[in-house]
Amino acid sequence: MTVLSVNVNKIAVLRNSRGGSDPDVVRAAMTCLRAGAHGITVHPRPDQRHIRADDVYALSELTRQHGVEFNIEGNPFAPPRDGYPGLLALCEQTRPAQVTLVPDGDGQLTSDHGFDFNRDGERLLPLVAALKELGCRVSLFVDADNPQIDHAARVGADRVELYTGPYAEAFLQGDVARSLQVFADGARRAQATGLGVNAGHDLSQANLARFLSEVPAVLEVSIGHALISEALYDGLEATVAGYLAAIAQAGAASS
Repeated sequence: MTVLSVNVNKIAVLRNSRGGSDPDVVRAAMTCLRAGAHGITVHPRPDQRHIRADDVYALSELTRQHGVEFNIEGNPFAPPRDGYPGLLALCEQTRPAQVTLVPDGDGQLTSDHGFDFNRDGERLLPLVAALKELGCRVSLFVDADNPQIDHAARVGADRVELYTGPYAEAFLQGDVARSLQVFADGARRAQATGLGVNAGHDLSQANLARFLSEVPAVLEVSIGHALISEALYDGLEATVAGYLAAIAQAGAASS
């Protein structure tokens, strides 16, 4: 069964828009876990636009207490700056179960592409090794149609996270067959090298079951923007339950 990790970045965006501590990121994460989510994801950025270092420390403790996965996403090449100690330092201090490396820059509103292994492969090698030395599982953010998806294994990663933005766009346009084939092929190519497959970006209750029923053996989905948006209308616990139902639906369809 695919596991659901809830990305709570958007809770922090709302909090930071006014300052103070409301809404409480830890309380929101606890609500997600109470509703059955299997883990919590954060993506601290150097500009601290949402999740901050203190959130990472607090959520690390929460997930440890509940015995669930903590997944930290981030750009391993971004240098430390005031208030942001750097991705490797955060992982050294919190030892998350999984670290998802993402090649995003400060100017990006959101992650929108995977690694270029011709450009980044050599630089990734020592960083992946350092994170694995900490006991973290390492996943790399990749495009499903990247012909070098197997290079994630060559640099030592355990998994890849397929960037699902193109699938979500195709779903909105009502033409998903070709996109799903691309993602299924990418997943199989990664799995053939021994990599596990995660997925994330713009997945929603509307499109999740279809994706999981046709893309083989997705181990984990990390979902934030759509889930938090839907929760504004339906409540956080009900929305998490809806995603878990979609995952179960896909599992039943593929069994």
